[in-house]
Amino acid sequence: MQDSLMLQLLGEFIGTLVLILLGDGVVAAVSLKKSKAYGSGWVAIALGWGLAVTLGVYCSGFLSPAHLNPAVTLGMAIAGLFPWAYVIPYIIAQILGGIVGAVLVWINYYPHWQETDDPEAILGVFATGPAIRNYPMNFISEFIGTFVLVFALLAFTRGKFTDGLNPMVVGVLITSIGFSLGGTTGYAINPARDLGPRIAHQILPIANKGKSDWSYSWVPILGPMAGGALGALIYLLIP
Repeated sequence: MQDSLMLQLLGEFIGTLVLILLGDGVVAAVSLKKSKAYGSGWVAIALGWGLAVTLGVYCSGFLSPAHLNPAVTLGMAIAGLFPWAYVIPYIIAQILGGIVGAVLVWINYYPHWQETDDPEAILGVFATGPAIRNYPMNFISEFIGTFVLVFALLAFTRGKFTDGLNPMVVGVLITSIGFSLGGTTGYAINPARDLGPRIAHQILPIANKGKSDWSYSWVPILGPMAGGALGALIYLLIP
């Protein structure tokens, strides 16, 4: 049992690392000066994040359920599809994967931080932030997006997909949430996706960086956890 848990934690670590490396990587490509993708815009980011989730799941699904998201782990536990004893270890592995993935993004784009003189753009590579800072509404946006995510993932468990297709469907779900709901907060919908890279932003010697905006950090943590929990509870009400 212990060996099985360790393999699952390795899967969550690797999957979240890949998720952040490719997801924050596309934001870096679009946001950092002298990148060949500089200025590509929201469409590139939303598509890039959808692909990042898909590939993160493919890279880890042979080791773990590939939650890659504390809100998903919590939702699956509430729905009775995941053991409560594994929730905290999974969340720790996911956050650690997020930190390491963000460090790799920093290394990959190392010369570009010096060329980018906008601290907010640099922080935006690592962590989410609101288009309009209104904490209650920002919380609600993260809540709604993650409610959709977790409810849909649970609904998918009642359907039948061709072997190997499920990660692609999850990627489409993330892309849809990004296009439709993500413009308000940058759609963390995943506490590990925001907290891990925000920690990396805090500790790394990134050229031209500013503050890590910890005053906002509770929104992409609590909003997704609450939204995911309600998504699971509503799912349980359906016969």
